[in-house]
Amino acid sequence: MVGCLAVASTAMADTSVQARHIATNGLSDVAPCSSCHGADGMGNPAAGFPALAGLGQAYLRDQLDGFASGDRENAVMMPMAKALDHDQRAALAAYYSQMPVSTTEARMASAPIDADERDAGAVLARHGRWDQQLPACEQCHGPGGVGVGDRFPRLAGQPAAYLSAQLHAWQNDTRPAGPMGLMGGVAKKLSDADIDAVAAYFAVRAPAASSASAGGRGHP
Repeated sequence: MVGCLAVASTAMADTSVQARHIATNGLSDVAPCSSCHGADGMGNPAAGFPALAGLGQAYLRDQLDGFASGDRENAVMMPMAKALDHDQRAALAAYYSQMPVSTTEARMASAPIDADERDAGAVLARHGRWDQQLPACEQCHGPGGVGVGDRFPRLAGQPAAYLSAQLHAWQNDTRPAGPMGLMGGVAKKLSDADIDAVAAYFAVRAPAASSASAGGRGHP
């Protein structure tokens, strides 16, 4: 039993080292993940590249597999995901899921955290629009969008341009609709103004909260 545990521990360590190498240095045909998503995994808001740190392992693995299969379309990510084998994609998902979520004043300084209840983005995020059977974003993604479980990703602190692009991708059926097909239906009920408002709302939420951190690093 002790021997088996030692072998398993060594294999996990090797996998982590491999994932760190890909994230930091890339491979011959794969750019380093950090070149777009940052050395700390918190993305690049100015360029619209999302934060990966602390997101759910299953969620991250699903996205990489989706890029590799072509189910999720993105000109940058598809060729890189296809160049990775199944084990490498799984290793990267595990690596980023364990990376701590950081919050800096610079990231959150663009708007106050407490949005006015009349703000269109706050209304959609917190209350939805039930006359159109449109649920509140926070029902699945948690208070403030800090994420719930391993499948509903953190929205808080993600770049507004990235969030907007994903909602348009769901509208255009260029991204899988996710658990229970929810996001396809939700996105198709949003106007361009709705998308801009809710993306702007979540972009300035704190990406981690003490109440969520205890339950899973504040990720989906």
